[in-house]
Amino acid sequence: MTDLATPTTTPTRVRRWWLTVPASAGIAYTAAWIAGLSVSSASTDVHSTGAELVAAYTGHQTGAIAQFVLTEGVASVFLAVVAFGLARSGRAAGARRAAFWTAATGGIAALIAFVQCGLGIVVAGPATSNGDAATAGTLSETINRLDGVKMFLLAGLALAGTALARRVGLPAWLRFTGPALAVAIVLSGVGYLFLLDGFSVAAWVSLPLLLVWVTGTGIVLGRNRR
Repeated sequence: MTDLATPTTTPTRVRRWWLTVPASAGIAYTAAWIAGLSVSSASTDVHSTGAELVAAYTGHQTGAIAQFVLTEGVASVFLAVVAFGLARSGRAAGARRAAFWTAATGGIAALIAFVQCGLGIVVAGPATSNGDAATAGTLSETINRLDGVKMFLLAGLALAGTALARRVGLPAWLRFTGPALAVAIVLSGVGYLFLLDGFSVAAWVSLPLLLVWVTGTGIVLGRNRR
C-alpha cells in the first residue's frame, strides 16, 4: 500500500513547491532592485556624456557592475517568472489572448534587460578601465533607449495583467495599480527612448509602482494556488 501511495504523494509535493515560486520570485524581484540601488547611486539623467560616465564609474566600478547585474540581470529572471506564472493562470482561466500578451511582453522585457545588463557591465568595466569615453557614451545611449522600449513592454504587461486580474483572482488594489503603472511607465519610457530628461524623471514614480505590482501579483498568485 505504501508503494502505491508514493507516486501520488511526490507529484503533490512538487506541485506545492511550484506554487510557491511566483510568490518567491515577486519578493526576490523587489529585493534585487533594492540591493542594486543600495550598492550604487542611480540617476534619470539620459544625457550623461561618455567622459562623465567614465569619471563617475572610476573608483566605483564594482558597485556599478553589481547594480547592473542585480537590477537588470537578476531582477529580469524574477520578472519573467511572475509574468509566466500570471500567463499560466490566465490560460487556465480561459483567457488565452491576454495570457499570450502577458507572457510575450514579460518575456521580451526580460530579454531586453539581459542585454542591458551585458552592455552596462562593459560600460562600467572595460570602457571605464580603458578610459574609452566614446564607447561608454555610445553604449550608455543604447542602454537608455532600450530602457524606453522595455518600459513600453512593461506597460503592456501591466495592461495585459489587468485584463486577467478578475479571472485569476487579483485583488482590487492590484487591478488599480496596473493601469497607474502603465501610464507612469509609458511617460518614463518616452523619456528614455527619446532621451528627454523631462519625461525620464517619471521613473521615480513608475519604479515603485512596478515593484508593488510585480511583487503583489507574485504573492497573490502563490497564495491563490495553494
